[in-house]
Amino acid sequence: MRIASFLHNGRSSYGIVIDDHVLDAEHVLGSTYPDLKSVLGAPLGLSDLKTVSGAPRIPLTDIQWLPPIPNPDKVLCVGLNYSRHIEETGREVPKHPTLFTRFASAQVGHEQPLIRPQASKAFDFEGELAVVIGRGGRHIQAQHALDHVAGYSLFNDGSIRDWQRHTLQFTAGKNFVGSGSFGPWIVTRDEIPDVDKLTLITRLNGDEVQRSGIDDLLFKIGDLIAYISTFTELLPGDVIATGTPGGVGAFREPPLWMQEGDIVEVEIAGIGTLINRVTDEG
Repeated sequence: MRIASFLHNGRSSYGIVIDDHVLDAEHVLGSTYPDLKSVLGAPLGLSDLKTVSGAPRIPLTDIQWLPPIPNPDKVLCVGLNYSRHIEETGREVPKHPTLFTRFASAQVGHEQPLIRPQASKAFDFEGELAVVIGRGGRHIQAQHALDHVAGYSLFNDGSIRDWQRHTLQFTAGKNFVGSGSFGPWIVTRDEIPDVDKLTLITRLNGDEVQRSGIDDLLFKIGDLIAYISTFTELLPGDVIATGTPGGVGAFREPPLWMQEGDIVEVEIAGIGTLINRVTDEG
């Protein structure tokens, strides 16, 4: 099942994407589940979604995509989690996951403009697999961690590299408003029996710039959930962006920065393709 959040005629909604339309589940379930995060947090939420076959059908051409979870409690991102990316940075292999956070305002949805800020032109792409939490918890064991996953999505951890390097902390360079993207939808976990067999591809203006199997992750999804849930409670709707492969623009010669008008795509067969055009701020 592909589930998404969107705007239609100025109204925020969510539903099930089927072919070229979306079932407007919020129209039917809104009094019980006001948003997709509340669906994920309810014991019967996803089961109730499957009952909305009679909901209004809206053509995808008539909606504006939102990040699948527009209001997550946490967006946790992992750095240095693919071997080739670690090599290109020249850093040592980390002993523990390298984590940083993104604010909800730093993400836009599918087909919405990525904002290149006035403060910098060093705007880099980072295609990633995103994991969306369905069942929360603390001290989750790695071997049981996938039981807490609602599904998978795509993420572009757009990075303002010079601001990222102002200090040892990544926060500033990762949180310019609208600098990253998330979507188009969440594919529920039952649709993807073995996530490690997937391949992530990033394209810039049609040219492939990143490619890697998800099996190249240094810290696997179960490891990440176990580690993170040790220090914080994971909640339904929380997002974990699992890291980017090698090939980012910052370590090319010369560097390859995103420019106004560029089209960036993040694709994983079995999940979909996240597409955004770059627009200069203001």
